[in-house]
Amino acid sequence: MPRFTPDNETIARNIVERYPLPKSATIPLCHLAQEQDGYLTTDAMEHVAELVGCTPAEVLGTASFYEMFKLHPVGRYCLNICTNISCRIVGARELLEHAEGRLGVRAGGTTADGTITLEDVECIAACTEAPALQVNYRYVERVDVEALDALIDDLRSGTGRAEEFPPHGTLGLIRQDLAPGDLANVTPPEDQTEPVWFSRNATTDSEEGAS
Repeated sequence: MPRFTPDNETIARNIVERYPLPKSATIPLCHLAQEQDGYLTTDAMEHVAELVGCTPAEVLGTASFYEMFKLHPVGRYCLNICTNISCRIVGARELLEHAEGRLGVRAGGTTADGTITLEDVECIAACTEAPALQVNYRYVERVDVEALDALIDDLRSGTGRAEEFPPHGTLGLIRQDLAPGDLANVTPPEDQTEPVWFSRNATTDSEEGAS
């Protein structure tokens, strides 16, 4: 099982430096590890623990709380079909059953070629655009059977909508890069000082109240 590659370890250390407490970088580093491997490997979580100064169990405890982190291999694309009330009323259950037939897997399974993992999910907060689904957490709304078939064909072809749906684990296509001098107030919480703007506004508000 892989740890961070040398390049990603450099990125990881730069991310840690942005936080007053290294442990605060746990979630961003988990995302980086998942982007590297498609899911969170055991060795990657151990590496994250080393970099932030906690135990692997603490990293696992954090990662296992969030649905976006996968602790086992998944397909290049996670196809999440919402079957909660708003989507269900307008045909989401039928969409899910159709997807199972097209892909040859039940919800929770991954196609034999490793391309698509199909998931039956709870509300994804797109109720006004039902029925809705997500591909690697990017929204596709008001989906019917024809649109679902076209989407599956695009994902399987490897040529359609690649920029719209990057591989699983990729949060963004542009990584923020901050020089050390651009980091603001990176000190432990006990050493934090009151922001100047806060002090200025608080004084103004108190003076206005007194008048």
